[in-house]
Amino acid sequence: MTLANLLGISLDTVEPTRGQTLRLIAAAKRNISDAKLEGLSQENRFDTAYKAIMQLAMLALHVNGFRPLTSRPGHHQTAIQTLSKTIELDMERVIVLDALRKQRNLTDYSGELVPASAARECLASAEQLLNDVIAWIRVNCPEFL
Repeated sequence: MTLANLLGISLDTVEPTRGQTLRLIAAAKRNISDAKLEGLSQENRFDTAYKAIMQLAMLALHVNGFRPLTSRPGHHQTAIQTLSKTIELDMERVIVLDALRKQRNLTDYSGELVPASAARECLASAEQLLNDVIAWIRVNCPEFL
């Protein structure tokens, strides 16, 4: 399956811009920094790191000329699961990111507590994804950096 196959189902097209790219990178970096704050609860650290993951997944779609249809359910899942297509992220990493998405849903919708190990994993995954997305953009569309 290609990203184009998802048009109208879960994706729409956009015109990628350098400004949007730089804003999303800056936002993800801020959220990663905030997720490291010691005074936050595990849930808030997790949530902030997860937000960075979503911003980076949206960025990966953006630089490829797509965005998820946020008016439809599942746009977080779409953004994460398309990382294998947008930046050629290894499927094992996509599976980890998708597990973090599921943990976020449990926390947000069921009030589940976030174990410290999950908060650490989410932060580490966000930091790694930031590096991966920027590296992919540098090679494939450096005009956006």
